[in-house]
Amino acid sequence: MILSAKTWWTWAIVLILGQVTLVQIWAQGDPPKAFDPTTAALRAPGTTLRIDLIGDSTQTNNAGYGRGFCANVTAQVDCVNMAKGGASTKTFREQGLWERSLQTKPDYMLIQFGHNDMESKDHLPRQTTMAEYEANLRRFIAEAREAGIKPILVTPLTRRFFEADGKIHSDLAAHAETMKRVAAEMKVPLIDLHRDSIAYLDGVGENTGNTLAITKKDDDGKTIFDKTHLDWKGSYVFGRILAVDMGKAVPALAKYVKPQAATLPPEGNKAMNIIEGGSVKIVFVGDSTVNAGGGWGKGFCAVMTPNVTCVNEALNGRSSKSFSDEGAWKKALEDKGDYYLIQFGHNDMKGKGPERETDPETTFAANIRRYIRDVKAMGAVPVVVTSLSRRNYKDGVLVQDLKDYSAAARRVGMEENVTVIDLNAMSVKLLEGMTQTQADEFDATGHEDERAENKKSVVDRTHLNAKGQALFGRMVADTLVRTQVELGPDVIGEPAKGTASVKP
Repeated sequence: MILSAKTWWTWAIVLILGQVTLVQIWAQGDPPKAFDPTTAALRAPGTTLRIDLIGDSTQTNNAGYGRGFCANVTAQVDCVNMAKGGASTKTFREQGLWERSLQTKPDYMLIQFGHNDMESKDHLPRQTTMAEYEANLRRFIAEAREAGIKPILVTPLTRRFFEADGKIHSDLAAHAETMKRVAAEMKVPLIDLHRDSIAYLDGVGENTGNTLAITKKDDDGKTIFDKTHLDWKGSYVFGRILAVDMGKAVPALAKYVKPQAATLPPEGNKAMNIIEGGSVKIVFVGDSTVNAGGGWGKGFCAVMTPNVTCVNEALNGRSSKSFSDEGAWKKALEDKGDYYLIQFGHNDMKGKGPERETDPETTFAANIRRYIRDVKAMGAVPVVVTSLSRRNYKDGVLVQDLKDYSAAARRVGMEENVTVIDLNAMSVKLLEGMTQTQADEFDATGHEDERAENKKSVVDRTHLNAKGQALFGRMVADTLVRTQVELGPDVIGEPAKGTASVKP
């Protein structure tokens, strides 16, 4: 997940330095993929049919039924997931996602919205009236048909709201009914996933229903079941239901539905083991702003449960080049971690010496790409973290000297379709709301790397004291689990009482 596109951020209020400060965090969803309109219509080799998923987080791969649906169609289908967390019929168009979807030129689109269209007392910009919801659906249908695409409407997956009678009481019934009426009037195939997901959950009951859920934190920081989003198991359950229903709604597609339900792949079983309380090893790779001495790694590990083993291999003064050249990367791979958090940039900059310097767009990007691929090759999960901002101000304005390296890391992460935690963007956003004096409350004192790099200054505005480690470590941990949702139970929650969501 990349924390850089403003349209996909949500906001939360946190208390920092005694002041209420706005921090932007991601809505639930998959890591954005790099999008190239010139290649968007190219299909996977050997496929004869393309189906796009168009919708919100309940369709995504990491928190919805997307991966389960795609696993339940045959290899002839190029299954493309265009769904985005937090999207409504309004914002999917406003954020340019609909236009991108049209450019992929699928044969069919499975269109599901409703969860984020619902009106609430917060009156969020993404919300729509029922009349607007209906109009937006009709426009999607008309424009898909104009582009030669066959739309299929999917009523929204139910939330798992069980009442005292042991049955689901859905808050999405009105949206499902509106969608059914639109489908009938415009003669569009309909998959009533709302009905069928309720029937399934009513049959298995609340306890089994909870095994299909990811987790979140309540107002006291306690881990509870998320009533909307899905873990791997839930994805495969409802993805199977959707695939079978698709074959019934459009008989021509029945031959593309696997005759037997797909089973979880190794990574799915591993994720389920983690979400059910299995042990996890997280390896940190990077420089001194990551390691335990003066980086955010210590703060990250402090908010993890005992299920998590932290191995901090980050080293002072290393760049993406020297970390590998000196053998530290080989050693980190030998740790055989489950997740690798990778952050470089500070020591890759010009002036750091030929043994460390890299070019953001060429050698640095190539190094990050190799790290990602090496981690994937061993069956682990790579996570790219962009460089923590330094805390230097000039004439009251934060100096940003790591933008090029952070941009390169984001780009490589998107191209490799891995989670990217844009710590640079988040730390910059936070620091831009502070003065130099306030930001200096995060400064380390006497860090050996700072003494070596900047002998003229006694002020360390690169490394972190305990307060800074706690703040930025928490920031990374809370952001990580919004994409790697299986790690949710392993992050110790902060009490949310006294905080509130606000509109951007």
